[in-house]
Amino acid sequence: MTKVLTDSRSIRIKGRSFLAVVLSPEHPLDDWIARLDDLAARSAGFFLGRPVVLDVSEIDIDRPQLKSLIAELGKRNVAIMGIEGGRASLFEPGMPPSMKGGRPAADVEVPSAEVGADAKSPASSRKEPPPPPAEPAVVAVRAFPSMVVREPVRSGQSVIFPEGDVTVIGSVASGAEIIAGGSVHIYGTLRGRALAGSVGNSSARIFCRKLEAELLAIDGIYKTAEDLAPNLRGKAVQLWLEGDAIMAETLV
Repeated sequence: MTKVLTDSRSIRIKGRSFLAVVLSPEHPLDDWIARLDDLAARSAGFFLGRPVVLDVSEIDIDRPQLKSLIAELGKRNVAIMGIEGGRASLFEPGMPPSMKGGRPAADVEVPSAEVGADAKSPASSRKEPPPPPAEPAVVAVRAFPSMVVREPVRSGQSVIFPEGDVTVIGSVASGAEIIAGGSVHIYGTLRGRALAGSVGNSSARIFCRKLEAELLAIDGIYKTAEDLAPNLRGKAVQLWLEGDAIMAETLV
């Protein structure tokens, strides 16, 4: 007779994706932390309970500096879930793990050469025989999905949709937030936070019928309530990104 001494049970392991905020520190670090404090002061609770990844790929930093930075962020209730772009020598036991494979944007398939581009280079300025007629080039672009929220978004609620646009048929209350991988459309009053282009889409825009926002962001560039021009308050507005600046204009 064989006696079973161990009750072997399987362990279920699932894959799951989460939307995280990525912070990219800059030198001097003291100035960067001061700007972070300013953002947190003007948008209370923005980092509270939110997963955060620290991207150090564009900064020259050693292990003591990195540990000090993580400690300073911890004092501000910014919990770092992982570090991206760091070399192996930066890590030691007890630190957030190294993260790789983050996908900043949806895939877009384009041909190797621009179609119809009027590029003026030394090579193109010389007169050459026209090429033989060819079949029209086809540009294949993956369509972005969208989410429609058919009721007001109340304080404390978060609508997160990194796959594409978010449209709210109603208002967004103070303390609520909309986070979209594409553009944000609000057919009511925007009193809370709207973050468009959250996965690296600099062409995303924010539209709202009445602007009273606490915080606006496009592709990681932020503008808080105090930064908004007075003539935009209470108006129908669209916002977009030009370089590192958020531009805005009223809608008729």
